[in-house]
Amino acid sequence: MTAPWSSVRGIEPMSLCDWPGKTACVLFMGGCNLRCPTCHNAELAWRPDWFSPLPRESVERFLTSRHAWLDGIVISGGEPTLVPGLDDLLRDLKSFNLPIKIDSNGMQPKVLERLLKQDLIQAAFVDIKGPFAKYPQLTGTHMDPKRAEASLNRIFDLANTYPGVFVFRQTRVPALTDMDVEESRSYLPQGYSLKMQTFVPPRRQNAEADSEAGRLSGNVVAGPDRAGHSQSAQSQWGQGPDLGKAVGA
Repeated sequence: MTAPWSSVRGIEPMSLCDWPGKTACVLFMGGCNLRCPTCHNAELAWRPDWFSPLPRESVERFLTSRHAWLDGIVISGGEPTLVPGLDDLLRDLKSFNLPIKIDSNGMQPKVLERLLKQDLIQAAFVDIKGPFAKYPQLTGTHMDPKRAEASLNRIFDLANTYPGVFVFRQTRVPALTDMDVEESRSYLPQGYSLKMQTFVPPRRQNAEADSEAGRLSGNVVAGPDRAGHSQSAQSQWGQGPDLGKAVGA
């Protein structure tokens, strides 16, 4: 399987919580550029090679058969903006005439800008981990404050250029204080709110509830709009040729 489809490592056939107001299919991309200790999709983000790519033919067959019941497609991870040839993947998916939403940590603003200019995504949900000064702690030392600030400021510029596309969210992990949340909220462009998500400790063995240990990160979190989602998706990871049976295609 050639890139970028080789990066598709999991699927949630039908979700009511990943894109509020829409019934969506979620495709999970492997790999991430951060090391957040509170990640719920740690294995997918850290060790994508543990999961077999889902065959393109099976995914497309599923989307064809379920098109009438879906309102959109969500691209999540991991961190989707790291996928080589992501534009081509989205262009392939766009042929199904469904709107596409991407989840991102916002550290690759040039990628999101490129996708928006090509009208390849209709929504972008971006995680604001916390105050810029805490990014090293919150990302397992994989993002420094200056780069986090520069990247997110560019994202905020895009939000002004493309109104209605961006949603900004934050998970209230134990390392964040009330003042941290307020500072994060102050970064947002005028007219935008910060969607708060309740932190639920990962179920994985040896997971860290604080941000002291350097661990890898994805964007999938458990919260009011994703309750239980990050665990349920695991049942579909690495299904490979059995995808059709897994999703009932």
